[in-house]
Amino acid sequence: MKNQATVARKLDHIKICLDKDVQTKKSTGFEDIDFVHSALPESDLANIKTNSKLFGHEFAAPIFISAMTGGHPVAEKINKTLAIAAQEIGVGLGLGSQRAALENPQLEITYSIARKYAPDAFLIGNIGAPQLVDGTIRAKEAKKVIKMIDGNALAIHLNALQEAIQPEGDSNYLGVIQAINKLADELDVPIIAKETGAGISRETANLLEKAGVAGIDIQGVGGTSFSAVEVYRAEEQGLERLKRLGTLFWDWGLPTVVSTVEVVHATSQVEIIASGGIRNGMDIAKAIALGADGIGIASPLLEPAFSGDVEAVKSVIDSIIAELKCAMFLTGARAIEDLKKVPIIISGNSANWLTLRGIDISMFAKRLFKK
Repeated sequence: MKNQATVARKLDHIKICLDKDVQTKKSTGFEDIDFVHSALPESDLANIKTNSKLFGHEFAAPIFISAMTGGHPVAEKINKTLAIAAQEIGVGLGLGSQRAALENPQLEITYSIARKYAPDAFLIGNIGAPQLVDGTIRAKEAKKVIKMIDGNALAIHLNALQEAIQPEGDSNYLGVIQAINKLADELDVPIIAKETGAGISRETANLLEKAGVAGIDIQGVGGTSFSAVEVYRAEEQGLERLKRLGTLFWDWGLPTVVSTVEVVHATSQVEIIASGGIRNGMDIAKAIALGADGIGIASPLLEPAFSGDVEAVKSVIDSIIAELKCAMFLTGARAIEDLKKVPIIISGNSANWLTLRGIDISMFAKRLFKK
């Protein structure tokens, strides 16, 4: 019965994200970021390099297809489509929560299909923080999740907001840091702590780094709101109190820009993935200029993936990479790491937020990029 509810919820999430307006009303903050244009870039656009190395793996571009789904028959087609695209382009791929497959091994194929069609891609497994707390998932189960997809890393998704709104939500996070720390000591693949749309603060980032995670996927406000997703589910079930709660918290959290800067400011050893409302190559360039090592993207790929259209998925990613290269060219950046050296201006609400949080944003404007 429990597994049936999990499977049904997976399909609900896909349908709602495809058919309903679940985007946040609050911006990512990327409109507050401006590059200082280089009229003399001293580079050739044709030779701009986007290749990157993250978590010891080589990528054609610092892009991860963020976790979307799994655990339902329709997810098999989606993950197959995304896997083929990830393999052919050379980007990473995260899978949705694998809890459903632990409950019902017949659903493993909806996740393992990814490795079949992406033999060389960087694949990220996925479990939920509440399941670490309640003991449903320990090291044994986590290793099974990784083995299921022959994964290169394991994401622990932090979805406290969604769990608080969800009718079936597991909202006990008491002891979660200790549980993450214990798991990090017991696994031989990197752990990536991953938010689900509300962002990561510098205080949380500091705790996560101390707990032993190798990466933080900030997934800030500005893209899909999973509080909004649960509003529609509550509405369908006639749960007015949860609908009201989800509506109130629709835009809760840290916008992607400020979350990225906060995490960069608070950590020194983790690799940082900026995600949440990333929609084009300019957003990617700005995120990396703020200090991110890679970015995650999901929403623009869901519809073509749902249709099984590999070429359409590849076209979206290829266009985004072309946009990234253009932004790099116009700032004089020949390689991805160069973007972290170019001067940028932070203004507007993002500047106000970061200044009030005691972060010196003038350092971004004062950078002098020397080739």
